[in-house]
Amino acid sequence: MSKSTSIENQVAGHVRALPPSGIREFFELVQGRPEVISLGVGEPDFTTPWHIREAAIFALERGKTSYTSNLGLLKLREAISHYVAQHFGPAYHPEQEILVTVGVSEALDLALRAIINPGDEVIYHEPCYVSYSPSIALTHGVPVPVACRAEEKFSVTAAAIEAAITDNSRVLMLNFPTNPTGGTMTRPELQAIADLAVKHNLIVITDEIYAELTFEGEHTSIADLPGLRERTIFLHGFSKAYAMTGFRIGYACGPAELVSAMTRIHQYSMLCASLPSQEAALEALRNGDAPMAEMREAYRQRRNVMVSALNAMGLECHLPRGSFYAFPSVQHMGLDSKSFASKLLEAENVAAVPGNAFGESGEGFLRCCFAAGLEQIETAMERMARFVTNTKKG
Repeated sequence: MSKSTSIENQVAGHVRALPPSGIREFFELVQGRPEVISLGVGEPDFTTPWHIREAAIFALERGKTSYTSNLGLLKLREAISHYVAQHFGPAYHPEQEILVTVGVSEALDLALRAIINPGDEVIYHEPCYVSYSPSIALTHGVPVPVACRAEEKFSVTAAAIEAAITDNSRVLMLNFPTNPTGGTMTRPELQAIADLAVKHNLIVITDEIYAELTFEGEHTSIADLPGLRERTIFLHGFSKAYAMTGFRIGYACGPAELVSAMTRIHQYSMLCASLPSQEAALEALRNGDAPMAEMREAYRQRRNVMVSALNAMGLECHLPRGSFYAFPSVQHMGLDSKSFASKLLEAENVAAVPGNAFGESGEGFLRCCFAAGLEQIETAMERMARFVTNTKKG
């Protein structure tokens, strides 16, 4: 039998099977439509603070346009080590246990590729960031989602995780505060999960990119719990807390053996993160706390306005304790998530992301990002309320 000559059939099967990003699908819909208020893409509306931008500009003016060490600038890794120890607990050696990456997305990809053998199972909670399941599939691992529920404020229970563990379980992946739900975890809840990881010899990958955007309670990193530092890859970065999405700087901290394995992959793909961006990240760690606190307080105010409006219009929504996302239920509206979002966009020029873009357990919900101006949020909520009223009448 002759092989198919179709170009499409020459694409690797596991790549053909990847779904398009539900976030980007709606992002493309609003491009070139200035009348649309977008609550869709999870990006701060704040411009990167000037002193951070200036550090990148100054680096360019001094001709800092070369490669760095594959691991990243040592002075940046030293600053990261200090920051993580101060804010999250674990102490990491800057020369052996920290890798600077091109955003947290690359760090996650490297971590999975460094650990997963074909057929290994990766347990993660959903609704979750859209790249988690595809990232696992690209390593030929097996995605194993565990549903988080609105009545539990979208935290994940140790019992639910334990029920998903099999002899093939290799990695447990966590993201708190969570995109898209704003769910968080208490220290006792994380301790129960940490005990499971030790008991079943699981590697933990914890994505804590929204940690600084915790509004109530104290953020706890699972890497800080007894017995977890030596089996955890801690992922973090600058995109959300410092409004530095375009700089594409993230980092991974973990045991030297795991970071070394990640670096071996990194050196043959990305080589290193951008030098001017690393200089900007260093400035952010040195002098970025005040602007970050101001942005967090603005998000808190916007969150309160949005969640209050959503509940008032009849879209039940828990109060997210972290991140900058609200996740209201539209289950009673007689439309699935995608239909609701599409009709809302068509009727009222408000873009939000269907909950099923974040996994099957997100069906019946809508992700609304409150990293938008307060005036825009208020107008969007007025339009949504009108749409809800008209939909119920119809």
